[in-house]
Amino acid sequence: MRVIPAVPRILFPILPVIFAGIIAGCNSHPSETQNPPSNPTPSQAAPATPPSQQQHLNPDVEKQRDEQKQQAQGTLNSDAMTAIDDTRKAIDAIASGDKNKAMSDIEDATGKINILLARNPASALLPVDVSVEVTDVAPLDETDVKRLIAAAEAAVALHDFPTARILLYHLTSELRVRTFNLPLATYPDALKQAARLLDEGKNSDASGTLQTALNTLVVIDHVTAIPLILAQAAVASAQNVQQSDRAAAQVLLTTASNQLKRCEELGYISSDSPDYKSLNKEISDLQKQLKGTGDTSSLFERLKADIAGLLKKLSGKEHR
Repeated sequence: MRVIPAVPRILFPILPVIFAGIIAGCNSHPSETQNPPSNPTPSQAAPATPPSQQQHLNPDVEKQRDEQKQQAQGTLNSDAMTAIDDTRKAIDAIASGDKNKAMSDIEDATGKINILLARNPASALLPVDVSVEVTDVAPLDETDVKRLIAAAEAAVALHDFPTARILLYHLTSELRVRTFNLPLATYPDALKQAARLLDEGKNSDASGTLQTALNTLVVIDHVTAIPLILAQAAVASAQNVQQSDRAAAQVLLTTASNQLKRCEELGYISSDSPDYKSLNKEISDLQKQLKGTGDTSSLFERLKADIAGLLKKLSGKEHR
């Protein structure tokens, strides 16, 4: 019999209260959300904001989303995409009983793959599709965030992973770029095997082999924390008004500091990170400088550059 740790037993009964807090917090939080893990049970939290109640994205988040989507689409490999398309055509041809058409489609896909292998001998993965999702459902209140974290840890300790997944979903505030990649190491062999099976009259097996190849595209995610995007925007706005209204600039820098803290609370950056500590210090130093009359332009430029560098660093990490 598994022994349940004492602390999770204490924390677990607060889950219903936390769910109520999630709904209250998220309903006051403008967001564009994606669906959480599918088919939640009645005891699990449903999406806090129904699609009909969703509001428009923050302009800065929308701009970042569009830029990252355009950048990701620019990396797609047209020959690899054609090979994928030929594979789907072959599956359709097999389903319709046109063996000759299916074989021709497999040969076309194989030809594209051979070209790709010759052109990209060092590349293991080639991007063929991309999607961009914005999920911003984390509660704004720091206390609610902490309660969610404690409950998620309790659920994991109890091996109640379905509840843990729902709780973790409600700690999300991010822009996620998902790229689907053709694996050059295995895809050519799948095409060869499918052609052999088709030639032997094993049409169903050939179709299954092709479908498996399509299902084993490698998915890579790149995540950008929304609070960090908002911190960057607040700093830029503070710089724009710092000459005419230093009090307003102070308020905007406080907003940037709070967003940076939120980024840490939601787990996108560690409080022990040198980047996190450095940015906090830069914001604090800049606020002190704004109390005087000196020129703060260089301090603003440095802070903006460092936030941009952290955004690039965090969004550049691959999650598979």
